[in-house]
Amino acid sequence: MQDTAPHTPPDPRAIADWIRLDGTNGVGCRTANLLLAAFGSPSAIFRAGHAALAAQVPAAQAAALCAPITPELARRIALTLAWLSEPHHHLVTQQDADYPGDLLHIPDPPLLLYINGRRELLHTPMIAVVGSRNASTQGRANAENFAEALSRAGLCVVSGMALGIDTAAHEGALRGSGSTIAVIGTGPDRVYPARNRALAHRIAEAGCIVSEYALGTPPVANNFPRRNRIISGMAAGVLVVEAAAQSGSLITAQMAAEQGREVFALPGSIHSALAKGCHQLIREGAQLVETVDEVLAAMQVSPLARQVAACPAAGDAALLAALGHDPVEPDALLDSLGRDAGWLAGELLALELAGQLERLPDGRVQRLVRAT
Repeated sequence: MQDTAPHTPPDPRAIADWIRLDGTNGVGCRTANLLLAAFGSPSAIFRAGHAALAAQVPAAQAAALCAPITPELARRIALTLAWLSEPHHHLVTQQDADYPGDLLHIPDPPLLLYINGRRELLHTPMIAVVGSRNASTQGRANAENFAEALSRAGLCVVSGMALGIDTAAHEGALRGSGSTIAVIGTGPDRVYPARNRALAHRIAEAGCIVSEYALGTPPVANNFPRRNRIISGMAAGVLVVEAAAQSGSLITAQMAAEQGREVFALPGSIHSALAKGCHQLIREGAQLVETVDEVLAAMQVSPLARQVAACPAAGDAALLAALGHDPVEPDALLDSLGRDAGWLAGELLALELAGQLERLPDGRVQRLVRAT
């Protein structure tokens, strides 16, 4: 479901100034953020003059900012404006209300976010689910089931649309109400890897694709570790499902810890190379989790997880009918409903967090009915 909320058409001149700042050679995120703090806006930066700029940054950067717009940069601006004229395409700058507040407070927040899809998801409680590209069958199943349950509990699942764990996390999250955000390492008009093209279309339709890179940016190796700071920076916590000792997921987890986010890791077999990264994280202080309940319990006390699990009050009608009003075994619910365990776990958790279900000490569950 795409967003249909009305929004003010972008100001082409303001967009041009933001893209010019973002695309000036030799001026990275940190320098641009320093200049924004000093001058207030890109347009003010470009009006400031060499002397005022040189008082803030090295002379070479000041000269680059005072140089005329290059033909390449002019083409980039024109392409972006054309892209923004299409439905569901947005450009969110640091000074826009839609810019994720948590992301703004990391050390080097991106100046721009190119958005394809439901931009309102940028203001929902988020959790990142990441892991190995070369995931095991069990790892993919774990990622998909956890992501689905987290999404059904009201969290938006953030990942990087890579193969393996990322793909499984997006697939699971799309089945829940929280949906999913894919933070990519290419331009917003590119899909990488190509085999995830169908998934990318589904995410753009029901979720949101986010990139800090200009249109046409190809898959460059260095861009993917860098985009990880956005994955962790937008989320209140990061769950690492499966990771080898040198996995890129460990970079995301490290960034999350440095940003003050919660870090969770699923344990695995001591004989599995794909568990070594998670075990390393646990030794370094990540929370060992085995169930979605444990993740949500930690998220509910996190100062960054605002309104986590704002669950619907009704629940699935077939499940409510199967629950009745007496204690029941979860296995009996699976048998009667014919659904999978991941779906049931997410639905039961949503009902529990909404105050409509109680878990009994013997493992059974019981529906609660509030007096009216």
